[in-house]
Amino acid sequence: MASIKDVAARAGVSVATVSRVLNDHPSVSADARTRVLAAVEALGYRPNAVARSLRTDQTRTLGLVISDVMNPYFTELARSVEEEARALGYSVIIGNADERPDLQDHHVTTLLDRRIDGLLVSPTDGGSPGMLDAARAGTPMVFVDRWIPGVDVPVVRSDGRGAVRDLVAHLYGLGHRRLAIIAGPAATTTGRERVDAFREALGAYGLPLPDAYIGQGDFQADSGRRVTEGFLDLAEPPEVVFAADNLMALGALDAVRARGLRVPDDIALAAFDDIRWFVHTDPPVTAIAQPTGALGRAAVRALVDRIEGRPGESVTLPARLVVRRSCGEPVPPQSPSPVRRSTS
Repeated sequence: MASIKDVAARAGVSVATVSRVLNDHPSVSADARTRVLAAVEALGYRPNAVARSLRTDQTRTLGLVISDVMNPYFTELARSVEEEARALGYSVIIGNADERPDLQDHHVTTLLDRRIDGLLVSPTDGGSPGMLDAARAGTPMVFVDRWIPGVDVPVVRSDGRGAVRDLVAHLYGLGHRRLAIIAGPAATTTGRERVDAFREALGAYGLPLPDAYIGQGDFQADSGRRVTEGFLDLAEPPEVVFAADNLMALGALDAVRARGLRVPDDIALAAFDDIRWFVHTDPPVTAIAQPTGALGRAAVRALVDRIEGRPGESVTLPARLVVRRSCGEPVPPQSPSPVRRSTS
């Protein structure tokens, strides 16, 4: 493998000149720059990233700690983060917290030890100690999707309240009046926010949200299955189950089918966090779609701004309702009966 000394010898310049060319320093003549770049290409030279990081105090690497890599939403988010980072000249190291605060702290500590330039985190709870310490120490950081109130870190997230209102309006228009929700963990901001938005939207139509119609899930399919079984055992089961997460919605669908019931004929189903799979379920699931790709790209740009000394801004993007067949078909308005003319 060629070294920087080999490049310098082939170009007929000093090692310092090669270094200045590679770091795009302006004090190099056009002729010397051309010869160095030609030598780099001919020898296939690749700069040593570790050595460069020691000189510049930057690794051009970002850390991303996501809540659950098995959740298709976070998989798509990670992909968009990696693509945007690469476009801006950064690499990404990903850690999966698996919804565990202790594992989240492990990844944060490991990433900081690797001298990443900045950190993107979707917090698993109200704040694990290692992550909070990193934020308070001034580590360039951005929260994405979830956040921790009171911590001075930019937040890139979607606002689902408008989409939840649209969902409830859609359900009300279909004639549904008993609506239940499978909630996410109360320790997460998204878990609390989605329940609050659902209750508020129901209230606009004078509909209650009884405690019996609020089931505590954990953003995993098993909890969606368990909570839905509880709803179905009620003396008066809900007409609609709204899962505050896509995996819980899949669990709910399993529970309904296990009882020999059908969606939407026997009970309707809707979800927060649209995923591609929902198009292929039977029936396709009505869902609230977050702008996942745009969130990932915005989060990277906000973090790079912080790394490069610019103020990283919080960003809120709207979510939208995607109507499919899992809540029922709209009832077409009936045409008035034809008026019969008297022949007498």
